[in-house]
Amino acid sequence: MTEYQQAQPDEEISLKELIAKFSEVYQYLLTQWKTILLAGCLGALLGLGYSFIKKPVYKAEYSFVLEDEKSGGLGGALSLASQFGLDIGGAGGGGAFAGDNLIELMKSRTMVQQALLSPLEVKGKKQSLFNYYIDFNDLRDDWADEPQLSHITYPIHANSAKFNRQQDSILTDLHKDLIKNHLSVSKFDKKLSVINVEVRSTNELFAKAFAEALVAQVSRFYVDTKTQKSAKNVAILQHQADSVRQRLNAAISGVALANDANPNLNPTMQVLRAPSQQRQVDVQANTAILTELVKNLELAKLALRRETPLIQVIDKPILPLEVDKVGKLKGLVLGGLLAGFLILIYLVTRRFLANVLK
Repeated sequence: MTEYQQAQPDEEISLKELIAKFSEVYQYLLTQWKTILLAGCLGALLGLGYSFIKKPVYKAEYSFVLEDEKSGGLGGALSLASQFGLDIGGAGGGGAFAGDNLIELMKSRTMVQQALLSPLEVKGKKQSLFNYYIDFNDLRDDWADEPQLSHITYPIHANSAKFNRQQDSILTDLHKDLIKNHLSVSKFDKKLSVINVEVRSTNELFAKAFAEALVAQVSRFYVDTKTQKSAKNVAILQHQADSVRQRLNAAISGVALANDANPNLNPTMQVLRAPSQQRQVDVQANTAILTELVKNLELAKLALRRETPLIQVIDKPILPLEVDKVGKLKGLVLGGLLAGFLILIYLVTRRFLANVLK
């Protein structure tokens, strides 16, 4: 008899034993139907109670795309090449804001903190988002036993450098909580530049306002950083052009004053022409300088406009927000099924251990 023929009966026997074991467990569970039914009913009641206790969670979604002038042209060709597996230097573009850097920037403590210090109008009263967060979460009641925290406040657009130790500590804790449980920043597709910001909160107004404030804060930071050098160049050229224009106006006035001082100039007295001619030289020189400055200023403004990225909003949160809540029927069904499943595992495990320890 071959080795395969010897193994085949053993396999058939083990399969029969397995079927017998399952049948035995099934018969045992049938005898425990009252326990299973009781556990299911208790689970259903617990699920129903959870549906009453669990607060609804509102979800605010904000999606936008960053369009950078520098990302066009060759950048588009490099991006296309990267889709075919060709890694060509410079395909990412955007420097510090390229790839997932912008996503991490939106989760940074500085951006979240500045967003929390943004204004929010509630019932005709303006306050910071953080103060509103403290109010609707009743945090002041939790801080009642700590006098240094009971009167703590965060003014609108406050200077964080002047915050005390307690204020910084609370901001840090809230930032960690928001990043972990309430804020999600991602891309719909790795090949696309569309960024989706999702904020989840038990307070509908806070979810919407925080999502908008965070995107606005990051957008300002992004634009200011990208255009910082060009904006400084425009400011310097504008200051120089204004200064030269003032000197030109003064020189023109000087020519007029010199001519008025000698209305009937004697042709033989050339020295009297000197003041007027000197002013005229100043006029010509300042005119040439101003012409060049104005030309450079307009070119700098054009460069600034080209370097200013466009924040194109695709979708923004509108009220009422999408809400995620546990309904009464859902709580009943899920609670009953979960309790029933757990009691089945418990009964089977207890039966197995009883047989092993015999």
